[in-house]
Amino acid sequence: MTYHMISVRDCPEYLDRAVDYFSSKWSVAYEVYRDCISHSIHTDSPLPRWYLLMNDDDRIIGSFGLIVNDFNSRQDLWPWLAALYVEEPERGQALGGKMLAHGAIESKRLGFGKLYLSTDHIGYYEKYGFAYIGQCYSHNGEPSRIYAMDIPGS
Repeated sequence: MTYHMISVRDCPEYLDRAVDYFSSKWSVAYEVYRDCISHSIHTDSPLPRWYLLMNDDDRIIGSFGLIVNDFNSRQDLWPWLAALYVEEPERGQALGGKMLAHGAIESKRLGFGKLYLSTDHIGYYEKYGFAYIGQCYSHNGEPSRIYAMDIPGS
């Protein structure tokens, strides 16, 4: 099976599928994703960007976004890689790592030298070049870990 990345900005015909997918995987209201992703298609701003990992059958296997802020207290850091998800049957094939690498390539292309993410997972992102740099607070006041990656060649 081969996989390929779709940029929703470059392929707006995927908008409805992207909104449905992201909102089904994360506890963020459908309207939030609809508003954010639809406006990302036509903005002059480099962010946000939303990506879908597709298989040969045009089925969504995973997703992620590059955004200005991941609903956390660290407004001074960006871009954030957010909403990374791989379908359970497809896990164990390093597809998350491929999406992280794609996020780094896209971030570099957009002129960024670092990439951030917020998570409670320990040990996964370090395998792909991210380092723990501190703590932030989510929109509900809960602490979360911040990871950063220096983007090579930027």
